Amino acid sequence: MKNPIGNLNKIFDSRIRMGVMSILIVNEEVSFNDLKQMLEVTDGNLASHMVNLEENGYIKVHKGFIGRKTNTTYSITRAGEKAFKDHIEALENMIKGMK
Repeated sequence: MKNPIGNLNKIFDSRIRMGVMSILIVNEEVSFNDLKQMLEVTDGNLASHMVNLEENGYIKVHKGFIGRKTNTTYSITRAGEKAFKDHIEALENMIKGMK
């Protein structure tokens, strides 16, 4: 029997990272505050997951200003898009294999 979880990406084990990637894959760019509000998480919790995704090359960070206020936005990288789509496909195949 083939290992049903062998093709899953461990980076996406976290529901928060899975949520971030789900949001970024359908949006060109999303601000930190919007992500925090959509996912209903704290600043520190979201920040640690964003660092993990950035270090793995799955997201790109854009820092700027709106007036005098800092504004951090995120976008998905090509590598991130491919890794996430592969992960979703592996989940779908795992579910299909259980029927």
